Amino acid sequence: MFARALDRVASLTLQVRLQIGKKLFGSLGPTLVKISRNRVIKGPCQLPELEALNYVAKYTSVPVPKVCATHDQPEGFYIEMEYIQGTNLETAWIGGLLSPAQKKAIVQELAGFVEQLRRLKPPHEGIVASAGLRGALDYRIGTSLFGPFHNHEDFHSFLRGHIPMENCSQVYGERVSRCHSRQYRSCFPHSDLTLRNIIIRDGKITAIVDWAFAGWYPEYWEYTKAHYGLLDIPDWYAEFGRIVARYDDELAAERALWAQFDEPGMAQQWISSFASSRCVERTVV
Repeated sequence: MFARALDRVASLTLQVRLQIGKKLFGSLGPTLVKISRNRVIKGPCQLPELEALNYVAKYTSVPVPKVCATHDQPEGFYIEMEYIQGTNLETAWIGGLLSPAQKKAIVQELAGFVEQLRRLKPPHEGIVASAGLRGALDYRIGTSLFGPFHNHEDFHSFLRGHIPMENCSQVYGERVSRCHSRQYRSCFPHSDLTLRNIIIRDGKITAIVDWAFAGWYPEYWEYTKAHYGLLDIPDWYAEFGRIVARYDDELAAERALWAQFDEPGMAQQWISSFASSRCVERTVV
């Protein structure tokens, strides 16, 4: 009973801090509130984001917000972290705030951070999981945690809705079949390395934020996921393709899958419909 009372007090305190923060500083987004000059609270979050923030801070020099505290709530948990001064790269890049030389310098700095992530050693090859080796999250797939997978074959099968490889070409085309037959290293990508998640100040990267989708994936995942955004910014993609290993076949394969599953959570619905139609065809035949 005493523990429940403490939980209610903690929950009320958090909500009050969030409301005061919104009044004083305004909201920074649907899940992010600045609560003081130096801190923000993000939430509700899922565990992979916290695991990634702590993992990257411990094993690399990639600039990430420092985690100050976490707050467990019935709807999820909230991460209290340092507020990073600066401008997101999307605003600066599209808004003409950067010279060509500044753009190249920022991209080169980013290249070093991406390389640090790619040098991290997985617990074993083939794994697909969060930094804590639990279920991962990526809205490219859906809004729920998935995995962990102990090999890429199982992960690719999951991406295909468990359509067997012998039927893959018929359903998704040759590119998906070819790429899902290859062997890949496991790397640790950010998995949402879009311009809005890179914070800059005075022409330098001060932080890379929003690590909700980070984890262990096939080596092509960073490159393909960087193209998953809504904005078409040709010069950014050209620069990005210059600093990271390109996986153009895999990008084409992923785009074939995106065309089928273009909304979070659509995959299983589409797969069920496809399976039902195949059953009907077999019955008619």
